[in-house]
Amino acid sequence: GKLDQSCEVLCKKDHLLYLDTRDDSYRLIPLPPNMPAFDILIFFSGLTRTLVNTGYNARTDECKVAAYNLLAYEGLPYGALADTRLRDVDEQIFTKWKDHLPSPLAKRASHYMSEFARVNDAVVAYEQGNIEQLGKIMFASGESSIQLWESGCPEMITLFEIMKETPGIYGGRFSGAGFKGCCIALSDPDDRDSILKTVSAKYLGKFPELKGKYSAHVCQTADGARRIK
Repeated sequence: GKLDQSCEVLCKKDHLLYLDTRDDSYRLIPLPPNMPAFDILIFFSGLTRTLVNTGYNARTDECKVAAYNLLAYEGLPYGALADTRLRDVDEQIFTKWKDHLPSPLAKRASHYMSEFARVNDAVVAYEQGNIEQLGKIMFASGESSIQLWESGCPEMITLFEIMKETPGIYGGRFSGAGFKGCCIALSDPDDRDSILKTVSAKYLGKFPELKGKYSAHVCQTADGARRIK
Protein backbone atom coordinates (compact mmCIF):
# COMPACT_ATOMS: atom_id res chain seq x y z
CA GLY A 1 0.00 0.00 0.00
CA LYS A 2 0.86 3.67 -0.23
CA LEU A 3 -0.35 4.94 3.12
CA ASP A 4 2.69 4.49 5.35
CA GLN A 5 5.18 5.66 2.75
CA SER A 6 3.07 8.70 1.87
CA CYS A 7 2.75 9.74 5.49
CA GLU A 8 6.48 9.36 6.06
CA VAL A 9 7.27 11.70 3.16
CA LEU A 10 4.34 14.10 2.81
CA CYS A 11 3.43 14.93 6.40
CA LYS A 12 4.08 18.38 7.84
CA LYS A 13 4.17 19.44 11.46
CA ASP A 14 0.88 20.86 12.75
CA HIS A 15 -0.96 19.78 9.61
CA LEU A 16 -3.43 17.03 8.76
CA LEU A 17 -2.59 14.97 5.68
CA TYR A 18 -5.68 14.31 3.54
CA LEU A 19 -4.62 11.71 0.99
CA ASP A 20 -6.37 10.10 -1.97
CA THR A 21 -4.47 6.97 -2.94
CA ARG A 22 -6.43 6.52 -6.16
CA ASP A 23 -4.75 9.44 -7.89
CA ASP A 24 -2.10 10.30 -5.25
CA SER A 25 -3.57 13.77 -4.74
CA TYR A 26 -3.32 15.22 -1.23
CA ARG A 27 -3.91 18.29 0.90
CA LEU A 28 -2.06 19.52 3.96
CA ILE A 29 -4.62 21.11 6.27
CA PRO A 30 -3.13 23.48 8.86
CA LEU A 31 -3.99 23.15 12.51
CA PRO A 32 -6.85 25.58 13.23
CA PRO A 33 -6.07 28.25 15.84
CA ASN A 34 -8.96 27.16 18.07
CA MET A 35 -7.88 23.50 18.25
CA PRO A 36 -7.10 22.50 21.86
CA ALA A 37 -3.68 21.05 22.58
CA PHE A 38 -3.60 17.28 22.21
CA ASP A 39 -1.31 14.32 22.53
CA ILE A 40 -1.06 11.50 20.01
CA LEU A 41 -0.79 8.31 22.05
CA ILE A 42 0.45 5.01 20.66
CA PHE A 43 -0.32 1.88 22.65
CA PHE A 44 1.60 -1.16 21.41
CA SER A 45 -0.30 -4.30 22.29
CA GLY A 46 2.88 -6.34 22.57
CA LEU A 47 1.78 -8.47 19.63
CA THR A 48 3.72 -8.05 16.42
CA ARG A 49 1.77 -8.29 13.19
CA THR A 50 2.57 -10.07 9.97
CA LEU A 51 -0.35 -9.23 7.72
CA VAL A 52 0.19 -12.20 5.44
CA ASN A 53 -0.75 -14.46 8.37
CA THR A 54 -3.91 -12.54 9.28
CA GLY A 55 -7.25 -11.92 7.59
CA TYR A 56 -5.94 -8.78 5.88
CA ASN A 57 -5.64 -10.29 2.41
CA ALA A 58 -9.01 -11.99 2.79
CA ARG A 59 -10.65 -8.64 3.61
CA THR A 60 -9.11 -7.10 0.49
CA ASP A 61 -10.47 -9.93 -1.65
CA GLU A 62 -13.91 -9.67 -0.03
CA CYS A 63 -14.08 -5.97 -0.91
CA LYS A 64 -13.25 -6.75 -4.53
CA VAL A 65 -15.93 -9.46 -4.71
CA ALA A 66 -18.47 -7.14 -3.08
CA ALA A 67 -17.73 -4.38 -5.58
CA TYR A 68 -17.86 -6.83 -8.50
CA ASN A 69 -21.29 -8.07 -7.42
CA LEU A 70 -22.71 -4.62 -6.78
CA LEU A 71 -21.69 -3.41 -10.23
CA ALA A 72 -23.19 -6.55 -11.77
CA TYR A 73 -26.49 -6.13 -9.88
CA GLU A 74 -26.73 -2.58 -11.21
CA GLY A 75 -25.92 -3.70 -14.75
CA LEU A 76 -22.82 -1.54 -14.94
CA PRO A 77 -19.68 -2.58 -16.83
CA TYR A 78 -16.95 -4.24 -14.85
CA GLY A 79 -13.58 -5.64 -15.75
CA ALA A 80 -11.35 -8.18 -14.10
CA LEU A 81 -12.04 -8.96 -10.46
CA ALA A 82 -8.48 -8.06 -9.51
CA ASP A 83 -9.05 -4.51 -10.79
CA THR A 84 -12.42 -3.95 -9.13
CA ARG A 85 -12.66 -1.58 -6.15
CA LEU A 86 -15.46 -0.42 -3.88
CA ARG A 87 -14.28 3.08 -4.75
CA ASP A 88 -15.86 2.42 -8.17
CA VAL A 89 -19.28 1.83 -6.57
CA ASP A 90 -21.59 4.79 -5.92
CA GLU A 91 -23.05 4.87 -2.41
CA GLN A 92 -26.59 4.86 -3.84
CA ILE A 93 -25.83 1.64 -5.71
CA PHE A 94 -24.46 0.10 -2.53
CA THR A 95 -27.58 1.09 -0.57
CA LYS A 96 -29.82 -0.29 -3.31
CA TRP A 97 -28.16 -3.71 -3.55
CA LYS A 98 -26.38 -4.31 -0.23
CA ASP A 99 -29.08 -6.69 1.02
CA HIS A 100 -28.32 -8.97 -1.92
CA LEU A 101 -24.75 -9.50 -0.73
CA PRO A 102 -23.79 -12.42 1.53
CA SER A 103 -23.35 -11.23 5.11
CA PRO A 104 -19.52 -11.10 5.14
CA LEU A 105 -19.40 -9.11 1.91
CA ALA A 106 -22.13 -6.74 3.10
CA LYS A 107 -20.17 -6.10 6.30
CA ARG A 108 -16.94 -5.34 4.47
CA ALA A 109 -18.67 -3.00 2.04
CA SER A 110 -20.58 -1.29 4.87
CA HIS A 111 -17.34 -0.68 6.72
CA TYR A 112 -15.73 0.77 3.62
CA MET A 113 -18.64 3.08 2.80
CA SER A 114 -19.02 4.33 6.37
CA GLU A 115 -15.26 4.73 6.79
CA PHE A 116 -15.07 6.78 3.60
CA ALA A 117 -17.73 9.11 5.02
CA ARG A 118 -15.98 9.27 8.39
CA VAL A 119 -12.76 10.47 6.76
CA ASN A 120 -14.56 13.46 5.29
CA ASP A 121 -16.44 14.10 8.55
CA ALA A 122 -13.14 13.97 10.42
CA VAL A 123 -11.64 16.61 8.14
CA VAL A 124 -14.58 18.92 8.88
CA ALA A 125 -14.23 18.36 12.63
CA TYR A 126 -10.49 19.02 12.44
CA GLU A 127 -10.94 22.20 10.42
CA GLN A 128 -13.48 23.42 12.99
CA GLY A 129 -11.14 22.67 15.88
CA ASN A 130 -13.75 20.30 17.31
CA ILE A 131 -11.51 17.70 18.89
CA GLU A 132 -14.38 16.10 20.80
CA GLN A 133 -16.20 15.35 17.55
CA LEU A 134 -12.98 14.19 15.94
CA GLY A 135 -12.53 11.79 18.83
CA LYS A 136 -16.06 10.41 18.47
CA ILE A 137 -15.40 9.75 14.78
CA MET A 138 -12.22 7.87 15.66
CA PHE A 139 -14.08 5.70 18.17
CA ALA A 140 -16.80 5.04 15.59
CA SER A 141 -14.10 3.93 13.18
CA GLY A 142 -12.76 1.55 15.78
CA GLU A 143 -16.19 0.08 16.43
CA SER A 144 -16.74 -0.45 12.72
CA SER A 145 -13.36 -2.14 12.40
CA ILE A 146 -14.41 -4.64 15.05
CA GLN A 147 -18.05 -5.18 14.10
CA LEU A 148 -18.01 -4.89 10.29
CA TRP A 149 -14.40 -5.34 9.20
CA GLU A 150 -14.00 -8.01 11.88
CA SER A 151 -10.37 -7.23 12.52
CA GLY A 152 -8.62 -7.21 15.85
CA CYS A 153 -7.84 -9.93 18.35
CA PRO A 154 -8.74 -10.25 22.06
CA GLU A 155 -5.76 -8.13 23.09
CA MET A 156 -6.36 -5.36 20.56
CA ILE A 157 -10.09 -5.22 21.23
CA THR A 158 -9.47 -5.07 24.97
CA LEU A 159 -7.00 -2.23 24.48
CA PHE A 160 -9.56 -0.36 22.38
CA GLU A 161 -12.30 -0.83 24.99
CA ILE A 162 -9.98 0.41 27.74
CA MET A 163 -9.23 3.54 25.73
CA LYS A 164 -12.95 4.21 25.34
CA GLU A 165 -13.44 4.07 29.11
CA THR A 166 -10.43 6.22 30.07
CA PRO A 167 -11.11 9.88 30.95
CA GLY A 168 -9.06 12.33 28.94
CA ILE A 169 -8.97 10.26 25.75
CA TYR A 170 -10.96 12.05 23.06
CA GLY A 171 -10.98 9.11 20.65
CA GLY A 172 -8.99 6.24 19.26
CA ARG A 173 -8.91 3.31 16.92
CA PHE A 174 -6.70 0.52 15.66
CA SER A 175 -3.60 1.68 13.85
CA GLY A 176 -3.20 0.16 10.41
CA ALA A 177 -5.00 -3.08 9.64
CA GLY A 178 -5.67 -3.72 13.32
CA PHE A 179 -5.27 -7.47 13.48
CA LYS A 180 -2.30 -7.02 15.81
CA GLY A 181 0.06 -4.15 16.55
CA CYS A 182 -1.01 -0.78 17.97
CA CYS A 183 -3.94 1.39 18.91
CA ILE A 184 -3.73 5.15 18.43
CA ALA A 185 -5.54 7.82 20.43
CA LEU A 186 -5.96 11.58 20.71
CA SER A 187 -5.91 12.77 24.31
CA ASP A 188 -5.80 15.77 26.63
CA PRO A 189 -2.18 16.55 27.66
CA ASP A 190 -3.42 17.55 31.11
CA ASP A 191 -4.45 13.94 31.69
CA ARG A 192 -1.32 12.39 30.16
CA ASP A 193 0.09 10.73 33.27
CA SER A 194 -3.22 9.36 34.49
CA ILE A 195 -4.10 8.04 31.02
CA LEU A 196 -0.80 6.21 30.61
CA LYS A 197 -1.06 4.74 34.11
CA THR A 198 -4.70 3.71 33.75
CA VAL A 199 -4.46 2.12 30.31
CA SER A 200 -1.25 0.27 31.15
CA ALA A 201 -2.54 -1.04 34.47
CA LYS A 202 -5.85 -2.25 33.05
CA TYR A 203 -4.33 -3.82 29.95
CA LEU A 204 -1.53 -5.65 31.77
CA GLY A 205 -4.05 -6.68 34.41
CA LYS A 206 -5.86 -8.56 31.64
CA PHE A 207 -2.71 -9.81 29.88
CA PRO A 208 0.12 -10.01 32.43
CA GLU A 209 2.11 -12.23 30.08
CA LEU A 210 2.67 -9.18 27.85
CA LYS A 211 4.55 -7.21 30.50
CA GLY A 212 7.85 -6.16 28.97
CA LYS A 213 6.36 -6.37 25.49
CA TYR A 214 3.51 -3.88 25.79
CA SER A 215 4.50 -0.21 25.62
CA ALA A 216 2.92 3.24 25.47
CA HIS A 217 4.30 6.30 23.68
CA VAL A 218 3.44 10.00 23.61
CA CYS A 219 3.88 11.59 20.18
CA GLN A 220 3.34 14.91 18.44
CA THR A 221 2.96 15.84 14.79
CA ALA A 222 6.19 16.16 12.78
CA ASP A 223 7.54 16.89 9.33
CA GLY A 224 8.02 13.99 6.97
CA ALA A 225 11.37 12.52 6.01
CA ARG A 226 13.78 14.78 4.14
CA ARG A 227 16.98 14.14 2.24
CA ILE A 228 20.05 15.13 4.25
CA LYS A 229 22.46 17.11 2.09
